[in-house]
Amino acid sequence: MSKYFYKLLFKYLSIYIFAADKLVSVFPSSEKLQEKFHWARTVHKSNDNCTESENDQSMPFEEISAYDPDYILLDGTLHYERDIQSLLERIAGQCLNHTRLVVTFYSALWKPFISFATFLGLRGKLPEENWIAPEDVNNLLLLSGFEQVRSESRILFPVYIPIVSNLINRYLAPLPLFRAFNVVTFIVARPITTLSEPEWKPSVSVVVAARNEEGNIEEIIRRLPKMGPDDELILIEGNSTDNTWEKIQETYKLHKHKINMQIGQQDGLGKGDAVRKGFGMARKDILMILDADLTVPPEDLPKFYKAIVSGKGEYINGSRLVYPMEEKAMRFFNIIGNKFFALAFSFVLGQRFKDTLCGTKVLTNENYQKLARHREFFGDFDPFGDFDLIFGSSRMCLKIVEVPISYRERTYGNTNISRWSHGVLLLKMLVFAARKIKFI
Repeated sequence: MSKYFYKLLFKYLSIYIFAADKLVSVFPSSEKLQEKFHWARTVHKSNDNCTESENDQSMPFEEISAYDPDYILLDGTLHYERDIQSLLERIAGQCLNHTRLVVTFYSALWKPFISFATFLGLRGKLPEENWIAPEDVNNLLLLSGFEQVRSESRILFPVYIPIVSNLINRYLAPLPLFRAFNVVTFIVARPITTLSEPEWKPSVSVVVAARNEEGNIEEIIRRLPKMGPDDELILIEGNSTDNTWEKIQETYKLHKHKINMQIGQQDGLGKGDAVRKGFGMARKDILMILDADLTVPPEDLPKFYKAIVSGKGEYINGSRLVYPMEEKAMRFFNIIGNKFFALAFSFVLGQRFKDTLCGTKVLTNENYQKLARHREFFGDFDPFGDFDLIFGSSRMCLKIVEVPISYRERTYGNTNISRWSHGVLLLKMLVFAARKIKFI
């Protein structure tokens, strides 16, 4: 029972904890889980109990921050801790901004079964003292200086029976009705950053993928706001049938002495390919996507800049479905499709989205580089680029924040989106993502 349980738990956690990530596990924790992570280290709550003879991978509690961990794991630890808040506060004091805290704990509904399994000798005898609900854990995290990034419950059937266990735990356990009865919940949290005026004033690389947008190029340059001290604009043209590339070259020659600009042509097809080329050329700390059709006003970009620089979010996504939009900005069936995909992706990814299809997205260059290194997990088939970033950011447990924007009508050219064929492709990507991270 124990071997199968921890095999499943490792499979779920390894979606988010990469092989190269540094992990610190706070004792008591399961060696069966810890030994599966290559870069794991152990700390004891008291330095008196931490010696090299116990575990050559152990370290003093106060040296956690020096190890610079990507994740700190509390695997069932809260069940044995008399003062959970004090422990979490100590951990918060050792966290850096990028550190993620992973907390696993068992459902109180399963207490009688776990006690019976202990009585039968199917699991070790452990002095569990606390049986707490997810709401209690969230409250304690908040009191201790953390905020939840994601939460999932898993494992409906902790005993291994060939075929049966896989069907139940893979396909039934993630569903809304059944997940209320799952054995284990894990919560990923991040340290709450101070929201005062930040000292960090990074510059921005604004990437614009332009296909058949000749009439908007001058407007983009004219309306682009200043955000950081040394921003740059990157214009990437791809497969246009009008004079977009000629217009970009002409504009570059005219404005290159007034504005920091780079230009280029994409190598492949689709907006996603163009965005990846632009991000590859980017030299600044913050990466932004601005749609060349200007349906999202460039004047709204400082809202995204403020959200990421203040630490309120690490992946900032635009939302067109909050404010009233102009009459012809989005067709009725597009609105229905956007709402469907937002609900579906929120379920699959475990973080709330109101609008997954808004083209304006922002993250740091550092996080994008990490995302790109692990892109093969989801594959490189997203022609839009939106879901490459959404999937990757969610898997990295970045804090996702949506910024409402006023969606405008296109004033030049025609949309490059095919409502039905692209809708089918989005559905395929949704099913693919569900099989990779939800129904596993």
